[in-house]
Amino acid sequence: MTLSTDSKTHFDTHGWVLSTVLNEAETAALNESVGDVQSWSDSGDWMHHYELTDAGVRRCRTEYFTPFSPGLRALLCAGAMIEVAGQLMGTSAVLYKEKINYKLAGGAGWEPHQDAPAYPFIDNHVSCMIAIDDATTENGCLELVSGLHHELIPTDERGCIPAAVAESLTWQAMPLRAGQVLWFHSRTPHRSGDNRSTSDRRALYPTYNAASEGDLREAYYARKRAELATAASNGERVQISLIDDFRGRPVPS
Repeated sequence: MTLSTDSKTHFDTHGWVLSTVLNEAETAALNESVGDVQSWSDSGDWMHHYELTDAGVRRCRTEYFTPFSPGLRALLCAGAMIEVAGQLMGTSAVLYKEKINYKLAGGAGWEPHQDAPAYPFIDNHVSCMIAIDDATTENGCLELVSGLHHELIPTDERGCIPAAVAESLTWQAMPLRAGQVLWFHSRTPHRSGDNRSTSDRRALYPTYNAASEGDLREAYYARKRAELATAASNGERVQISLIDDFRGRPVPS
């Protein structure tokens, strides 16, 4: 999963790049590891999040799982993933945060946003989406805006891109096959639709920061746990990020 000079140039120009597909064995191992995390109960230090769908309460995300998943820790914290992240940032990389977005059938999508406002403590960071299942327009694949990753867009009260601004941008749907990896800059505008299909669509999202800024993963999660513990639901959406970009409905207490 190394990047060519042309791929690096594409990332620098457009703010995203699609990298080499994982081979069949790697994709199968990834699927198994994610399925294992998905089966975990709530009685652990990992973080499960839930939403209310028309089919009932569904798990929408798990994060802080690498300490407890040897397979995913090996994939995300060493080898090609770290090397490519460092190549894209132009410096050595370290894992900043990790999440699995399940987007099960009927699951909600995400408002237009940039990731950078939700990432405290760091300036140089890059993320990627690793498709566990095929991501299609019907099940809510990622949509990006090319070439708009050099500065922050002023946000609305939720920390998202204002609707009027989002409507003026050119959005590109990014369907992926299982095993494909889409890298994107933390200031690349992106969004995704609801899963309107009858099948689940899971994706793994690691984010990396420059190692020179420090290993800040524990500090990030300490802050996130504290902020989510005091976040007030407006009754319409559940907040699972440090900005309010998720459209999922809260689970009744």
